[in-house]
Amino acid sequence: MSPNTPLRAVIDLDVLGPVISRHIYGHFAEHLGRCIYGGFWVGEDSSIPNEGGIRRDVVEALRKLQIPNLRWPGGCFADEYHWRDGIGPREQRPRMVNSHWGDIVEDNSFGTHEFMALCELLGADPYVSGNVGSGTVREMSEWVEYLTRAGDSPMASLRRQNGRDEPWKVPFWGIGNEAWGCGGNMRAEAYADLARQYSTYVRDHGENKVYRIAAGASDTDYAWTEALMKALCIGCGPFPQNIYQAISVHHYTVTGPWEDKGDAVKFDNDQYYSTMLKAQEIDQILQGHSNVMDVYDPHKKVGLVLDEWGTWWNAEPGTNPGFLYQQNTLRDALVASVHFDAFHRHAERLVMTNIAQTVNVLQAMILTDEESGALVLTPTYHVYAMNTGHHDARALDVDFVGALPERDVDGTSIPLLSASASAKDDTALVSLSNLDAEQPATLLLDLRGRAVAGWTAQLLSAPSLNTHNTAGDPVAVQPVDFTAVKDHPSGLELELPPHSYVTVSLNLEV
Repeated sequence: MSPNTPLRAVIDLDVLGPVISRHIYGHFAEHLGRCIYGGFWVGEDSSIPNEGGIRRDVVEALRKLQIPNLRWPGGCFADEYHWRDGIGPREQRPRMVNSHWGDIVEDNSFGTHEFMALCELLGADPYVSGNVGSGTVREMSEWVEYLTRAGDSPMASLRRQNGRDEPWKVPFWGIGNEAWGCGGNMRAEAYADLARQYSTYVRDHGENKVYRIAAGASDTDYAWTEALMKALCIGCGPFPQNIYQAISVHHYTVTGPWEDKGDAVKFDNDQYYSTMLKAQEIDQILQGHSNVMDVYDPHKKVGLVLDEWGTWWNAEPGTNPGFLYQQNTLRDALVASVHFDAFHRHAERLVMTNIAQTVNVLQAMILTDEESGALVLTPTYHVYAMNTGHHDARALDVDFVGALPERDVDGTSIPLLSASASAKDDTALVSLSNLDAEQPATLLLDLRGRAVAGWTAQLLSAPSLNTHNTAGDPVAVQPVDFTAVKDHPSGLELELPPHSYVTVSLNLEV
């Protein structure tokens, strides 16, 4: 290549890869801090506009993301949650202590019926995490029956007494959470036996078919994944359809020790690059778990679910440290964009992810101001909005020709450009991240295989990496039309600004 030739990204628009499940863009809502109470739920008597106690503005914002699923009630909270405490008249529901998150009293005013109403308003599939750590097989089995069974069974009758005649559809069910830690401090083999047992009693009632997700590993604990794959015994006979169909994994982008993870807003360029190094590790982590699963399941019948991920910083000063409230900057948005590129590359095995968490907790989509009640959309929200074109599209390979810009970070060289692409019907979407904090990048999109009839592009950036949205300035970081694109005989040439995220939507000729 000539020194003046821009870096090329070759995309064969007619060579379609696996489907990128829309569920890769899933979300997570735990009884933690102000995620549920003050986030989703304000109660029917609130002055904030609501429908049955659920904030309308939060629902409207998430519907624009085409939110595919919502995981609830935890997290660590799931393994101390007993679902019968959250049904019936709210004033009669027993209280409990939320020992994991702030050691506060939970009044159970948001329970099963409220969650299912929320999912219906969102148009999202429910993903319920059952209690293995402190619950029983019977308790979990009866919850599934309560939610999904028609007819005159005991739990269906109880549901009707509480005001819901028809059963709900619940396609996803978690068999506990973090069984290696807050979900019971179990050994892998001990939990694997429990996962088989509990899954057996998470039954399909009527037309509701449950996709059961075993509680998987933390980070690079590949031995945990192997124990769960061995427990399925796929080669021992017919594939056991009534056991779990997927295995989860959790991984957070944390750049410091747990006792001091760094500030969400106050950071320098070195800290930013360390974050990008940690964010890019998700690719090798997903590959590592996939490699283990491939040994036992080469045909990829068992799915991999990353049902907790995102940035984790120190809690905002002046807030309850157990509430995990943190601001969300452009840096967080680029962490999300890098993750999505990795998710698209692993679409053949990765069937779902759930960012932690949707409102007011960790890498949230939405922040609600505690005093004014104002709603703020975070930079991460906008990455989700810009990526809706990838939902259920077919992945396309992006092959770079030329030397990628790189930077040495803590002794490791990391690429400063990240990309992925997909196609669906007569459209394609290309996602591009320039991770260089200071320098622009010129890139040629070398588009092959199908003619491009037209294009539009959006840019997400800001004057600095720590720019963030607040109630006082809710649009400091938001997408704008991107015009630094020009036609090229091979496709399109782009000048990507520093620390920016760009999506290019292509209209393809029939």
